[in-house]
Amino acid sequence: MSRVPQGPSRRLLLAGALAAASAAVTGCSSDSAASGSGGARRLRIGYFAFPSGDLIVKNRKLLEKALPDHEITWIKFDSGASVNQAFLGKSLDIAALGSSPFARGISGSSPIPYKVAWILDVAGENEALVARKATGISDVAGLKGKTVATPFASTSHYSLLAALEAAGLKTSDVKLIDLQPQPILAAWQRGDIDAAYVWLPTLDELRETGTQLASSKEIGAAGKPTLDLAVVSDELIARDPRAIDAWRKVEAEALRLLKSDPGGSVKAVAAELGISETDAEAQLSQGVFLTPEQVTSADWLGTDGDPGKLLTYVTDTAGFLAGQKQIDTPPSEDVVRKAFYLKGLPDVLK
Repeated sequence: MSRVPQGPSRRLLLAGALAAASAAVTGCSSDSAASGSGGARRLRIGYFAFPSGDLIVKNRKLLEKALPDHEITWIKFDSGASVNQAFLGKSLDIAALGSSPFARGISGSSPIPYKVAWILDVAGENEALVARKATGISDVAGLKGKTVATPFASTSHYSLLAALEAAGLKTSDVKLIDLQPQPILAAWQRGDIDAAYVWLPTLDELRETGTQLASSKEIGAAGKPTLDLAVVSDELIARDPRAIDAWRKVEAEALRLLKSDPGGSVKAVAAELGISETDAEAQLSQGVFLTPEQVTSADWLGTDGDPGKLLTYVTDTAGFLAGQKQIDTPPSEDVVRKAFYLKGLPDVLK
């Protein structure tokens, strides 16, 4: 295709979400979310197979220990687009989500009923644009007329558009195709695509036979940062805010462990990803992990009643997506502000 098409309608997304939710969480309905067997409360958490504090929380069962009266279900997703669909289908309570799909989610006349409540990491060298060495492409400008894959509606998609714009290319100058990470690898190996913008661990496999043209670290430094956020449903905020506080505390603990216990963190991530500790250490080194104090600072998420610079980042991201015709109308800063859940920060982390 010569141009990235508009995303599917909310109605189509909802239909897809309901089907995805049924497959991902068998037997879970929105009515059963508040209680499981024996009256236990249920939390359905969406995560990515991507090196972050989330995997430490999952591996060490930190949330299960903090909330023994809750039934915790971890559900793996491949992209932010599928997370958005699942929230539309009321199949998630908490989930990891990139800043770009979050900006999409709160845009339009029917925004997804969720709010950003935490920052997992800042994209660095763990998301990048790579071209197959066999193509001879050595810079972004060399992609003109070539086939480039990325998961649409993801942070990688956003960064790819930013990289093309910086190189003086329009989306119509390349053939963009929508592929998830594993299909990207298969298409790469077949020679069906010339380049791809994607994240770890698929990214490392592409690097073995590819040339890196740009990274999210570089694009962020140039004014278009992307982040892995964590969002909570409006329903959970109303139903069980105590669980959100407990979840934030264990996510903060995981961020501290990344710095205070790097060896243990590597073991946890390696176990969750099914990779060697050497590979896990290398992948973790490519991410940018904030301290809990940095997360709640004015430079990032902010505190109760006082959002940080993330407010501007999300607003700017939505504006850029609108300019690229990825969304119809960007949300105002006031709408973005209302999509932040900062209640209790930073005191609830103590």
